[in-house]
Amino acid sequence: MAWLVLWDIDHTLIDTRGVGRELSASAFERATGQPMREQAKIDGITEPVIFRETAKLHGLVTARPDFERFAEALADEHVKRAEDLRARGRALPGAEAALDALEAAGVQQTVVSGNIRPAAEIKLGVFGLSRHIHWDLGAYGEDDDTRAELVRLSLQRARATAADSVLIGDTPADVEGAHANGVRVIAVASGRSAEAALRDAGAEAVLPDLRDTELLVKLVRGDDRRTA
Repeated sequence: MAWLVLWDIDHTLIDTRGVGRELSASAFERATGQPMREQAKIDGITEPVIFRETAKLHGLVTARPDFERFAEALADEHVKRAEDLRARGRALPGAEAALDALEAAGVQQTVVSGNIRPAAEIKLGVFGLSRHIHWDLGAYGEDDDTRAELVRLSLQRARATAADSVLIGDTPADVEGAHANGVRVIAVASGRSAEAALRDAGAEAVLPDLRDTELLVKLVRGDDRRTA
């Protein structure tokens, strides 16, 4: 059986340690002409929704062309500040080993993320986490507002079934988006969501981090269905 893993990025594989918010603020000002005084909730939310809701906090009503300007500026900011991201951010414990272990096990890996694709590629690339990712099989913030639709699009692009796929993420929104498509979830409590919240959301397995690569591979394959 050919397994497919759909990876979330932020707080699952990496932590930008505040750089991501700075890049968003710069892109927001470039797109709207206003400084970003505050930002809408971001955990588990896609980039178009974050932009739209952040704009509302500043008294702005936006449309798709506004988001596209923001997305273009955000991609440019990631390119310009890639070295800053590398210096201040980090790959989360076990992330590189987890990607390598799944590759060695014959598991196909892609990304389902609220990030726009150019930002996703840079975020993983600067930390050396992109070499096993099949980017064209993934789905990204510019593709749709909802995580459920992003999961569906990725399954379609990969020509994969839900039964052969597993999403690995760190928020209840990741769980909900996967389950809306019948996809199992391995949740990682490496972000702001506690293990209890991820279990309550219905994740089939919950891990504290990605360090136990042997267990992770077993869970992806369905060899060990217990809740970790």
